[in-house]
Amino acid sequence: MLSDGHIRFLIIANGLILLVAALLSKGAFLDPYNFQSMATQLPEIGLLAIAIMLTMVSGNGGIDLSVISSANLSVIVAALVCKALFAGADSSAQAGWSFSVLFVVIALTVGTLCGLLNGLLVARAGYAPILATLGTQLLFLGVATVLTGGPAVILGDIAPLSSIGNGDLLGIPIPFLLFLAVSIGVSLMLSRTRFGFRLYLMGSNAKAAHFAGIQTATVTLVTYTIAGSLAALSGIISSTRSASAKADFGVSYLLIAILIAVMGGVNPSGGYGKILGLALAGVALQMLSSTLSFIGANDFLKDFMWGLLLLLSIGLTDSSLFKTKPKPAPS
Repeated sequence: MLSDGHIRFLIIANGLILLVAALLSKGAFLDPYNFQSMATQLPEIGLLAIAIMLTMVSGNGGIDLSVISSANLSVIVAALVCKALFAGADSSAQAGWSFSVLFVVIALTVGTLCGLLNGLLVARAGYAPILATLGTQLLFLGVATVLTGGPAVILGDIAPLSSIGNGDLLGIPIPFLLFLAVSIGVSLMLSRTRFGFRLYLMGSNAKAAHFAGIQTATVTLVTYTIAGSLAALSGIISSTRSASAKADFGVSYLLIAILIAVMGGVNPSGGYGKILGLALAGVALQMLSSTLSFIGANDFLKDFMWGLLLLLSIGLTDSSLFKTKPKPAPS
C-alpha cells in the first residue's frame, strides 16, 4: 500500500488537514458529531466517484458524465411510482417497508438501465464516451424535468426509507456503511476477479486485450451498467436524506466526483486506479470542506483549495519523495 506514491501523499495530506483543522477550530473539529456529519455527506459523492473511476479505468477516453442525471431520474421514477401505488395505503409499518423496498428496487433498476444505455452507445454504437454520456445526461435531465414539471417530488416521512439516508448503526451512519461495503466490493472485484483483470488490461492496451481474446465490448457494457447502478445508489442516499427527489439536484457533484477520482490516482487515459486512493481523496476533500466551513470561508476559497490540492497531488507524486519505486527483479 505504501509503495504507491499517490497513497503516501494522500495519507500525509489527510493527516495535515486533520491537524490544521483541529488547531484552527481549537479542537471543535475533533467532536464525534462532526465526524458523523462528514461520514453522512461523503457517500453521495463517493459513490459517484467510484462510478467515474470504473469508466475511466476502462480506457478509450472513458467517462460517465450522466451520473448525476441518472441518479436523479432513478429516484424520481421510483418516487412517482411508489406514491401512485401507495396513494391510499395506511401508515402502518408494513406499508412503510413495502414502499421502501419497492422504492429501492425501482431506483436501482432505472439506474442500471441508464448505465446499460450508456454502455450500448459506447460499446455497440461506437460513440465517444464523453459525447455519449453528455447526450444521455441531457436526455435523462429532460425526462426527469418533464416527469416532475420542475418542482421536487416529496417522499414524506417514511421511517424505513428515511433511515437509509439518516440512520446509523452503533453510531456509524448507514450511508457510510453502504459506501464502505461498495468500496470493498468494487476493490475485490477489480483485484480478485477476471472482470477486474480484463478491465485493467483493456484500459492499458485495448488492442492487446482484443488479441488476447477478451470481449472488450462486453467489458465496456458491464462497466457502464455498474456505473449506472452506483449512481442510482447515490441518488437513493441523497433523496432519503432530504425526503425529496429533484431533477437538478447536485448539479455540482459531477466535477467534484471527477476531482476525487483524478486526485485519488485514477489515470484518465485508462488502465490504473485504486479504490483506496479514491477513498482517501474523498476523505481529504470532505475534511477540507468542513474545515473551511468551520472558519467561515466562502465557496470561492473552497474551490481554490480543492484545485490546489489536486495540483499538489499531481505535482508532488511525480517527485522523488512520492514517486512509486519499482519492485526489484527476482534473482
